[in-house]
Amino acid sequence: MAAMYIDIKNDILEKINSGIYEEGNVIPTELELADFYKVSRPTIRQAVQLLVDDGYLEKRKKRGTIVCKRKIEQEFTQKISSFETEMSEKGLVTDTNVISLKVEYPSDDVCSALSIESSEKVYKLVRLRYIDKKPNVLVTTYIPYELFPELKSVDFKKNRLYDYFSSQGNPVSRIKRKLETIKADETVSDLLDIAIGEPVFYFHSYGYGNGGRIIEYSISKYRGDMNYFVFDLYR
Repeated sequence: MAAMYIDIKNDILEKINSGIYEEGNVIPTELELADFYKVSRPTIRQAVQLLVDDGYLEKRKKRGTIVCKRKIEQEFTQKISSFETEMSEKGLVTDTNVISLKVEYPSDDVCSALSIESSEKVYKLVRLRYIDKKPNVLVTTYIPYELFPELKSVDFKKNRLYDYFSSQGNPVSRIKRKLETIKADETVSDLLDIAIGEPVFYFHSYGYGNGGRIIEYSISKYRGDMNYFVFDLYR
């Protein structure tokens, strides 16, 4: 038989998921919950702490305990998987808005990232990815033109980039990622629907294809209020 605080934790979670306790609102006090469930305050404290640890609740000194905006666990730091596949496995609905796809000459930073010369053209693909109709991540990807001369004809609202690479016989077999945090500027604020200055996870990703060559370099800007990332390390 489950301990009482587990049952209470599950009941509070059900109230959160059903909208009885709404996102951003304060839940009843520890004393009120103890009276409602007819248990001691330490039992309530245990139940609430589990929900705090799981990211459902947050304790605020002046306001009390509030219902958090539920963050999405991003696991691409551990495996190579498409955005759509990973979110689908979590029961989330995704969509993609292709902002632009064009051919251009690379900047010095892009040349360095892709190990190419400034005279070599690249595709620049800019996508805004949504989860459950909310903008989640802005991705700008650079791809050497010579490797995929027909790429511009692909509809990346419907097709996955890594699937296309694989279909052309040049799959991504390894990815190196670098993580920083930045503050949203006006453009990012507008596209991700967050306030200017809000924290953003800023990833540089390098995708390696045949022969160990970098075939794509992406800059991804994830909303800080919607995501967290898992790093699973072994020794």
